[in-house]
Amino acid sequence: MELSQALDVIGHLIAALKQYASRLPAMVPRAAVPGGIKPTPESIETYEQAVSRFRSQSGHSPYKKFHDPLIESLEAFEAGKLLGSIQPLLAILDHLDTMKRDKQILVNQTDEKRMGEYRVTLNKILPGNKPELEGAGRGL
Repeated sequence: MELSQALDVIGHLIAALKQYASRLPAMVPRAAVPGGIKPTPESIETYEQAVSRFRSQSGHSPYKKFHDPLIESLEAFEAGKLLGSIQPLLAILDHLDTMKRDKQILVNQTDEKRMGEYRVTLNKILPGNKPELEGAGRGL
């Protein structure tokens, strides 16, 4: 497995997370939806297929160590836990940066740009990244 293939799978997962996050209201009292809002069965299946594809393609590559975080992300996604789905993907991106710095993998400019874009996208869809009050922190 090449880095670009690994990033393709991560990109599919991020797209599924983005679609799911767009369906969530900004703020909902827990009493209104006690079980939470879960992704559609189709999006769960798509997410699961992407994780499965990654696992089957990574074989003995340096990316095999990402199986556990991807499974963790999948399980959180199935349960409707957005934060729990995003954190493992951010950890994978951090680990890819470390692998690049330690020269364990070669990263071309295009893949480096994709990694940066994925990180920005994940941070944008993180729950709580927007203050509830428009003027929060600015004083009077």
